[in-house]
Amino acid sequence: MNVVNFGSLNIDHVYAVDHFCRAGETIHTKSYTQNAGGKGLNQSIAVSRSGQKVHHAGLLGPEGARLAELLSGSGVDLRYLKHTDVPQGHAVIQVQPDGQNCIFLYGGSNQAVTPQEIDGVLMQLNAGDYLLLQNEIANLTYLLRAAARRGLRVVLNASPISDELLNADLSGVDWLVVNEIECAAMAGCGDAQAGYETLKQRYPSLGILLTLGSEGSVSWKDGTEVRQCAYPVKAVDTTGAGDTFMGYFVGCLAQGMERQTAMQYASMASAISVTRPGAAASIPLMDEVRAAVEAL
Repeated sequence: MNVVNFGSLNIDHVYAVDHFCRAGETIHTKSYTQNAGGKGLNQSIAVSRSGQKVHHAGLLGPEGARLAELLSGSGVDLRYLKHTDVPQGHAVIQVQPDGQNCIFLYGGSNQAVTPQEIDGVLMQLNAGDYLLLQNEIANLTYLLRAAARRGLRVVLNASPISDELLNADLSGVDWLVVNEIECAAMAGCGDAQAGYETLKQRYPSLGILLTLGSEGSVSWKDGTEVRQCAYPVKAVDTTGAGDTFMGYFVGCLAQGMERQTAMQYASMASAISVTRPGAAASIPLMDEVRAAVEAL
């Protein structure tokens, strides 16, 4: 079984600040670091570090050589990664002392993905293969339709929210992974709980995985609900925590683990990641995650 992540590749520009910059305000930063990032890259590394082989598909800009090196060094297969002259996508991230972050994105190379490039990758996959998707690359709607036609197991991380995503047909999606804000938005409801119930009714065959921050996570599929607690830790940087959770969840499912086990490992991996700075750099290996779970 193949696991392919058709996702974004970013360079993260991270600034440590006392508080998020407000409109009209100029503030000094405490530090600046440049890291590899992008939901796609982070999730590919998380899948790989969970112990599952994963292929990364996408477009690499001229400044992206270090991103490819990081993926390859983390065990990610790059046969579906192509090059473009479009500038590399990047993110500007503010991080407060409590670990909370504020992010804005420049799509760049990630927004240059064409239907032809999508077809070139998907034609090499088989029904039942896993396809991870986020909303940081171009032509997401086309990707969802093409993947459904090929019978792929699509796991969609509905982030960031956009009009295209809100209007997308989710009938071919196997798992929808959302946080509280995304869940409410995808369902057109005022809060996450109402959104969760609405999505369950609207898409009876859709698996829904809702992350609830300090309250843990809850999932619904095939008429059964599974809940998982969050593991309390002292957060240093929450950047990439959701990507770590997503990647571990998919990696564990692809390895044949039960949903409850996959959620437990994903929760622990995410908890460990927020105790360290950075996104990709903070994602733990499965040996560390398993040891932490067994020590409970």
